[in-house]
Amino acid sequence: MSPTTTPKLRTRKPTGIIPWPKVLVEGEEKAGKSFEAARFTGCEKTGQAYWLELGEDSADEYVNVPGADYVIIEHNGTYRDILGQLEAVHAEAKRAAAAKEPPVVLVIDSVSLLWRMLVNWTQERGRRSNSGQNKLKFDPDAEIKPGMNLWNDAVERWNRVMYLVRTMPAIVLLLARGKEVTAVDGNGDPIPKTKTWRVEGHKHLAFDATVWVRLLRGDDRAYVIGARSLHFQVPREGKPKPVAGFSIEHLVFDLLGCTPHTQPHQAPELAGDLTQPWLRKVEKTAQKDGVEGLKKLWPRVGAAKDLSRDEINVIRAAIQQAAAELQNPRKMDDPIADPTGEAAKLRAAAAAQQEQPSERDPFDDDPNWVSGA
Repeated sequence: MSPTTTPKLRTRKPTGIIPWPKVLVEGEEKAGKSFEAARFTGCEKTGQAYWLELGEDSADEYVNVPGADYVIIEHNGTYRDILGQLEAVHAEAKRAAAAKEPPVVLVIDSVSLLWRMLVNWTQERGRRSNSGQNKLKFDPDAEIKPGMNLWNDAVERWNRVMYLVRTMPAIVLLLARGKEVTAVDGNGDPIPKTKTWRVEGHKHLAFDATVWVRLLRGDDRAYVIGARSLHFQVPREGKPKPVAGFSIEHLVFDLLGCTPHTQPHQAPELAGDLTQPWLRKVEKTAQKDGVEGLKKLWPRVGAAKDLSRDEINVIRAAIQQAAAELQNPRKMDDPIADPTGEAAKLRAAAAAQQEQPSERDPFDDDPNWVSGA
């Protein structure tokens, strides 16, 4: 588009449709979080239910809960495989919504242990970094504080999961651990005789939920902490709203006002530029189809009319980097501290491409395009 061209305004009338909720169900141990989730999976107003078990071991048994009806998502425990399975559920939910079928249900049990996995990953990376190794060399018990760049990587991974959750045209139940803990001040010191409630997970977890529910052991009521809804109002003075005879089905279809025919509008993905979805496509292609798949992807990038020249350079640099690593796998004794830093590798590849720009398509006549020979 020419710099002097004024974009055409695009608008639409709001539909008034209530979107399928993302329900955060947190609370004390043995308070019935998984039980309530299992009971909801057999709701006659919903479609196929999927149970993603992360660090828990109740999914097989809880199918015996009266009314429960779900299938368990299998994964190998790694972030990459978990993310891939969530992407598969996301695609199935979109298909079901487009076909006007009852909504898909996804249970994640639990997001607390997903965040703990990312925290442990960050701490491990900090320990094996150059500065961490130097400290541990002199004191094996030294405290290692991971750098902000490592925490940013963990948050980025968390955000990729939450993006799939937020944009999924499905009912998603996010189960989390919650408990009362001693309050601390701004310096991290305990405040005497002061308690507060803590939900285990990333600090923005509640922002990603449509409605936030707390279950307490020995209490037959549920407490709604907050809800983004015009049908169900929760007082804003900080007091949770008790709900007697609680069930997730009652919450979704009665209190929040959803209907089996709700078809929420699909919002587009927010991105700083158009490279992000393409970079994910490069990563998936490399994993699934290897170098041959990357070669087929190369001309598609150049033919994409919505990409700028700079964006094409970044994506093609990522393709070259991915292909080079497939042809020359990193050895186990590689001194690079973080062999899983995909974002860092892509940034480095993009920087190298911009330093030596080229309009030539290496697939045209250069069989050594990967190495840049």
